[in-house]
Amino acid sequence: MTGEQTLQGVPEVDMALHRARIEEAERRMHRSGWRRHLPQRGHLVLLPLSIIMVLPFVWMLLTSFMTDTEINSIPPSLWPHHLYTGGYSTVLASSDFPYWFLNSLIVAGAAVLAQLVLCSLAGYAFARIQFRGSSVMLILLLATALIPFQLTVIPTFVIFHDIGLINTLGALIVPQLTSALGIYLMYSFFQSFPRELEEAGRIDGCSRLQVFWKVVLPLAKPALAALGIITFIYAWNDLFWPLIAITSSRTFTVQVGLTTFQGEHITHWSQIMAGTTLTTLPVLLVFLFGQRRFIQAITGAVKG
Repeated sequence: MTGEQTLQGVPEVDMALHRARIEEAERRMHRSGWRRHLPQRGHLVLLPLSIIMVLPFVWMLLTSFMTDTEINSIPPSLWPHHLYTGGYSTVLASSDFPYWFLNSLIVAGAAVLAQLVLCSLAGYAFARIQFRGSSVMLILLLATALIPFQLTVIPTFVIFHDIGLINTLGALIVPQLTSALGIYLMYSFFQSFPRELEEAGRIDGCSRLQVFWKVVLPLAKPALAALGIITFIYAWNDLFWPLIAITSSRTFTVQVGLTTFQGEHITHWSQIMAGTTLTTLPVLLVFLFGQRRFIQAITGAVKG
């Protein structure tokens, strides 16, 4: 039996008035539906700013399809006269760019996996396990983030040279296995985590480590996603330490490899822009797939 048939059995109900109310509600829902797509007042500020942020990427993409003559012309060309793919051909076929790309993926992937495991364990220990000197140790750990890497690069290089890691991918992975900021990010998240869920797991007979892996970690996806995105971007874009620790072309990362297209007397801008475009794609993809979790972690949201 439909709702209209039910109302027909009630003489007090005016069917015409009932239908009019339904139609009015449908019109309001329709209006509210298309109004959601209209720009809000805040968009009037965000739209110009977003255009300013996107312009460098658009210019990079257009320049990657120009010849060096078009790029160096005065006034500069704003649009390629024809789609020149010589820069991409040189980068992909006439250089070790595939090796550089693979090396960067290995370094960034290893850094992300290591920090997700080690930083989450350390952050959970500082947040939940009370031991003597834990607060002092956490403060000292955070203080190490204030030390510029340039001050420690010489002793780091000497240590890695003595153990035979120089000119290997291990020299790029080991310094990024953990970080003070990553530990503090996970520590802050676990501090706001409800203890009742952990106590329920302990009552069910789980050990502390089982509670961490089965209860806490599945609910920490926003913080883990934020840590993974930050670690990947930092490891992928790192140039200073790979430029010092790596000397073989086959072991270069993409950031170091792009510097080889710039010589002392000439710069191949079409090749640099083509390589930069290919290098930017993984970072954009990682952020696009993880931006929802990243925003949740930054705003302090906890979702199950």
